[in-house]
Amino acid sequence: MRAVIIYESMFGNTHKIAEAIGRGLEPGNDVVVVPVAQAVRGLLDGADLVVVGGPTHVHGMSQERTRQAAAEQARKPGSQVTLDADAQGPGLRDWFGSLGPVDARAAAFDTRLAGPAVFTGRASKGIARRLGQHGFTLVVPAESFLVTSGNQLRLGEEDRAREWGGTLAAEFALASPSSTA
Repeated sequence: MRAVIIYESMFGNTHKIAEAIGRGLEPGNDVVVVPVAQAVRGLLDGADLVVVGGPTHVHGMSQERTRQAAAEQARKPGSQVTLDADAQGPGLRDWFGSLGPVDARAAAFDTRLAGPAVFTGRASKGIARRLGQHGFTLVVPAESFLVTSGNQLRLGEEDRAREWGGTLAAEFALASPSSTA
């Protein structure tokens, strides 16, 4: 299986989760993990599974203004957060806006504050909806990985992401028309 993981990350948490999902998918598979700025349309050609994730901003997917606010937060003197190396550039909304139809299987994830989703929001719901609008078939429900109020991944979330990647590989194998019983 060829899997492509596309992520948007402001402070590095979603980047870490994307890499962990990739490690979970890797055994026996060809896996590419790229920031959304490098997710050119041709990268999806021949992909069997596309996994897309981003941070939750203001209850949903980031927007230009929320990305700018995050960058400003990181630049403030004494800030406890730093921008991910790939934070500048387009976000997932921009990528979806230029994508067009794709016939592949997919999964969506996000990073969000720990707490009930009704209070924190979930970018993964919007990502999953956009994937469906572009013709992707979701193989599993959207998943959230949690960060603390101090903007650090909660203990164990990277391990959980790696395990989720393994689950994606298994689900894909079961759902694949080429798999045999």
